[in-house]
Amino acid sequence: MNIADAAKHTGLSSKTIRYYEQQQIIPPAKRGENGYRQYDKEQLERLLFIKRARALGFSLSDSHELLLISQDPERTSAAVKQKAERHLHTVNQQIEQLQNMRDVLEGVVGQCLGDDQAYCPILDKLTQG
Repeated sequence: MNIADAAKHTGLSSKTIRYYEQQQIIPPAKRGENGYRQYDKEQLERLLFIKRARALGFSLSDSHELLLISQDPERTSAAVKQKAERHLHTVNQQIEQLQNMRDVLEGVVGQCLGDDQAYCPILDKLTQG
């Protein structure tokens, strides 16, 4: 399968696939006689794994580590769980920060008249903290 077909199959861009290859996330594609990259089923499965991990917010590095763990027949679920728990903690912190941001924004947007006056509580909040 060429890179365009691999991109369609995985939902990743060709640029992303080439980047993952460059970063050694997936093994280098074999080249056809025309010089085009050719991807096999295993490479596509790896790309899909990385895509799913990234969709859950794992960093590329963590996604790659999880991929390597998944391919280790002597793996333990403890290693995976530990990594996922750390990530879940980070996600929960981000959610809390976003909720705080929403609360502040709702407050100042609600106070702003949005009229022709110069006074704006949104700018006051940004200026004064």
